[in-house]
Amino acid sequence: MSSESYHEPLELIPEETRNLHRAIVSLIEELEAVDWYQQRAGACSDPELKAVLLHHRNEEIEHAMMNLEWIRRNDATFDENIRTYLFAKGPITAVEAETTGDAGEAGGSEGGKSAGSLGIGSLKDGR
Repeated sequence: MSSESYHEPLELIPEETRNLHRAIVSLIEELEAVDWYQQRAGACSDPELKAVLLHHRNEEIEHAMMNLEWIRRNDATFDENIRTYLFAKGPITAVEAETTGDAGEAGGSEGGKSAGSLGIGSLKDGR
């Protein structure tokens, strides 16, 4: 799995980046565990076992959120985006349009972006 290894020589990666990598991989692992427990609980016919599995799922959610909070505290871009999107009201795709002032893109196409566009504007126009 690509998230488990580095894509550049380790000696070229600063410790700050390595720590962020550790946190991101840990977040991925916790979210995988949430999914596994959710599936197991959903398929479980025994109510007591189902309750245990959901308890485990909830513990993994707690762990995931602790990782996410560490990431937010240690990466300004994550912090900015978390503050923009989490707990926002209305359609999620409209939040970006409101933030960037690009109201024409909200809800018009997949993810608020036009098909085939990364939504970064034209490099020729200097936008």
